[in-house]
Amino acid sequence: MTELLTYRITVDEYDRMIECGILTEDHAIELIHGELVKKMPIGDRQAYSVNALSQQFSSKCALLAWISVQNPVRLSDSKPEPDVMVLLPPGSKYRNATPRPSDVLLLVEVSDKTLDKDRDIKGPLYAQNNICEYWIVNLIDDCVEVYRRPQPDGSYAEKYIRQKGETLDMAALPGIAIRVDDIL
Repeated sequence: MTELLTYRITVDEYDRMIECGILTEDHAIELIHGELVKKMPIGDRQAYSVNALSQQFSSKCALLAWISVQNPVRLSDSKPEPDVMVLLPPGSKYRNATPRPSDVLLLVEVSDKTLDKDRDIKGPLYAQNNICEYWIVNLIDDCVEVYRRPQPDGSYAEKYIRQKGETLDMAALPGIAIRVDDIL
């Protein structure tokens, strides 16, 4: 069997392709481990959860964080576009610069069709790049998976699940609680 040869690109090459108009929003892709990966279309439930998260974080973290919705984060060999990020303020620092892992207080993916990818590919990617806290809003099982304390091997030392009727809190902003029911 003939093996296909692939070419990986760097984040800088990816950015240049966007700047030159080679890649546009119409392509609906993100850079994962140096490869261009097609993003899935957003369904109604996912759109609702993304909007609900944005509303919750904006109202509860307004002076403490900058909320970024479906925008990129620059990692070592990737530039994914998570559904929601809670970033260190001030927001003006992101006017001309993509957030880096050290800027991210919380990163959230809302998952239905992408659940396996968000667990098995993006989770380790975020841990390897030291994203301190990662949530998967799991629309299949109606719960939120919480991952904290990233390890160099691509795992998280702490993992737990929050169900409907429970609340979520961010390690970086203790005291701010979000009800699971409000985002599912």
